[in-house]
Amino acid sequence: MTSWLRTYGCVPPCLLLCSLVLCVCAEASRPGDSACWSPSVSSCTDCLRRGPQCAWCFKEDFLEGAASNSRCDLPANLLKKGCGQEFMEQSEVKVEVNATISSTQVSPQDISITLTPGAEASFIVAVKQLERYPVDLYYLVDVSASMQENLDHLKTVGVALSLRMTEHSSDLWLGFGSFVDKPVSPYINVHPSKINNPCSDYEIRCRPAHGFHHVLSMTGNMSEFTRVIKRQRISGNMDTPEGGLDAMLQAAVCQRAVGWRPEAKRLLLLMTDQPSHLALDSRLAGIVTPHDGLCHLENNVYTGSTKMDHPSVGQLSDKLLENHIYSIFAVEKQQYQWYEELVRLLPGSHLGKLGLFQAPNLIDLVVDAYKVSTDQSKGHVFCVPVQVYFNITIGLRSCPDGGQDEDVTVMVHPVGYNESTVVRVHSKCGCSCGSSRRCHDNGQSTCSNGTNLDQSLTDWDGENSNWNCKADGSDVDCSGRGFCDCGRCVCEQSRLGTVYGKYCEKDDFSCPYYDGLLCGGRGMCVLGECVCEDGWTGDSCKCPSSTSTCQAPGGLVCSGQGKCVCGKCVCDDSRYSGSFCERCPACQSTCQSYWKCVDCHLSHGLTQTEGGICNNTCAPLVGYTDDVSGTGTFTITIYSELNIKSITWFRFMALVKKPQ
Repeated sequence: MTSWLRTYGCVPPCLLLCSLVLCVCAEASRPGDSACWSPSVSSCTDCLRRGPQCAWCFKEDFLEGAASNSRCDLPANLLKKGCGQEFMEQSEVKVEVNATISSTQVSPQDISITLTPGAEASFIVAVKQLERYPVDLYYLVDVSASMQENLDHLKTVGVALSLRMTEHSSDLWLGFGSFVDKPVSPYINVHPSKINNPCSDYEIRCRPAHGFHHVLSMTGNMSEFTRVIKRQRISGNMDTPEGGLDAMLQAAVCQRAVGWRPEAKRLLLLMTDQPSHLALDSRLAGIVTPHDGLCHLENNVYTGSTKMDHPSVGQLSDKLLENHIYSIFAVEKQQYQWYEELVRLLPGSHLGKLGLFQAPNLIDLVVDAYKVSTDQSKGHVFCVPVQVYFNITIGLRSCPDGGQDEDVTVMVHPVGYNESTVVRVHSKCGCSCGSSRRCHDNGQSTCSNGTNLDQSLTDWDGENSNWNCKADGSDVDCSGRGFCDCGRCVCEQSRLGTVYGKYCEKDDFSCPYYDGLLCGGRGMCVLGECVCEDGWTGDSCKCPSSTSTCQAPGGLVCSGQGKCVCGKCVCDDSRYSGSFCERCPACQSTCQSYWKCVDCHLSHGLTQTEGGICNNTCAPLVGYTDDVSGTGTFTITIYSELNIKSITWFRFMALVKKPQ
């Protein structure tokens, strides 16, 4: 058993192959608050129903005195308020894949998922089409009188189709069944002379009309298939539509009689030249019982034809999918548009338009349908054994009204495959709240149930009939922001925020505002102080903690001439200005600004030992050397670190007589 466990902070919607409704919309009840808080939240279960991003704090002394709904918040907010991760009950999604069950086409075959309300889980299903896969093809043929010529063409199909399909499958089996319509008025002529031989007026011996007759079970013997086809005779009916959908459902659900192989790709080919009856059409014959979707074959004849209505298109679609059957419709061009609309409602169906049901055309239709069925399942164009992956997401919108845990089984079944993935979904609707199993989510009095009576008695103050609900130096109960209940304060709820504390002396809204928002909208108010989000600081969380806004183009913070305070440069020297302390008009390195320094050196004879005293006459960050030439002149070089990108050297030439 392989498992993954993850905790969700958001719900991204996603949908492939199958889905439950995933969308969860949680509304914020107070401006600036999280979507978890609501006046109606009074329990841990209520909190988790707000969405997978919400958590409930079951720490006993959390925000003492505050309303129970204050325990419901985003995990990050609860953590800032003093609730440790170990005291949080929150949505968790667990996905377990049973890797012990082997499969050849669809894997994994068994997955268990635990979901809480509003949460979702994603998993991968791999689908692989095997090369030269076994194929079962069942011919379901309309044998009404107008189909005589088409039935004759079918007699040469078996062997030719077997040879053609060897390119794609080494194991082709064929079966055969026929249909006309419900054998009741007004669909057939019920005159005694017409019931057994509908073609008596034409001196032709026809077989009686029938809803569905299973003739040949699946066989790999092409000679037997050809022999059975040659023995078929036409029948007749009165109205234009036929009972094709009724017969299709029986061919799909009567698996044992038809002989569908579990390991084979199943193709059901319907041949007709007329449209089909739909559900409710049988009321014309007084048949009002809906179809039950079950097999009703006795001696290979459909016995429910005169007792139940035609199946609905949706019912037929479900049964084809349930039994892993691809349907193929071979119809004449006059009826192509009618069946084109039908095929859109039957997943995995294929439609062919034929002038006549000639053998080459039928063979091409079956081969093309086989390729299409393979391509639809794999998502590829060519019939090759490629494995593809589907990312499937299942979500739980809400729990049952009673709040009980519930188990649901979901089948993920690629159309036309006889393997599927079973997904067992367990909805976790209750809260465990740690080893103590106490969520502290009831709004009852602290002593009405006796659970805290002993503690309440220890808080008894003999001089105060209200026990211990007044803070030292206060003459009102619960700081005037709550009421005393059995010696403990129950704090009032405020539209501004949460009031809490032993004496309701604390709240989460009495913090500095910035730009009209509490804590600048970048932090939480805890005990009257802003707890800022990462990246922000200051008493109202208005200052970025990063110095990136103070970095000059050269990379130095405030050009090396100041400090970054609340995202702005404050220069150390009043002579500097600018956003990065980069400007200093009074600091230009001119000869005049350094003349006192030069004059000092001259007056001290330019000696190294006397030159130290000149440091007091030179500007800070300025050093000096002298370079005396032998020509009666000398050069003083002063180093000034005025350029923030590099050290600039300023050379001043003084044409003076060298001291004797």
